[in-house]
Amino acid sequence: MVINLKKISSNIENTIIVEKSKFITHLYKVDTIEEINELLASNNKKYYDATHNCYAYIIDNGNIQKASDDGEPAKTAGYPMLDVLKKNELTNILAITTRYFGGIKLGAGGLTRTYAESVAAALRISSFSMDVNYDVYEFWLTYPEYNKLISQISDYKKIESFTDRINIKIWLKNEEFKAFELKISELTNGREKLNYLYSEMAEELLK
Repeated sequence: MVINLKKISSNIENTIIVEKSKFITHLYKVDTIEEINELLASNNKKYYDATHNCYAYIIDNGNIQKASDDGEPAKTAGYPMLDVLKKNELTNILAITTRYFGGIKLGAGGLTRTYAESVAAALRISSFSMDVNYDVYEFWLTYPEYNKLISQISDYKKIESFTDRINIKIWLKNEEFKAFELKISELTNGREKLNYLYSEMAEELLK
């Protein structure tokens, strides 16, 4: 079964201080490896004097994942960051955490917790979206029928064409179809059925 993963809706920057070390985390919304490589190169250039630039990313609905500890002890930085992204069911995201060493060593356990928290803290101030599948249907109404229905479909995405009758193309989620089809059938005394046209994905903000 394909799991529909979340995305961040916009890029985020957040900083935490742990034992005098500064951890600057950037979350980027990304689609391709090319984008990721450009952002990593830009980050390394901007923070050229940092002690470490660690990262983790997930794209392609979770099928492509990578993490880098960038010189920190093995699996104490990038991999904890990646684990947080996975636990939050995210995709199309690049997390980069830049560390400026403050003089106090954190140990392997401390590093693991801090890099994980650096990403978790950034996610707590993020907003999220998800790709939702819509089926697009077409139907016809008379003007009296349209006047009865219009207030009930004001929140739906739709395209209306007015001639001697009204042609309506409407975007419906799968779970909305049966109730809407019944509504149209009752409104038109069984004359109209929803004519399937095509399907498309749309990104929606999560509340």
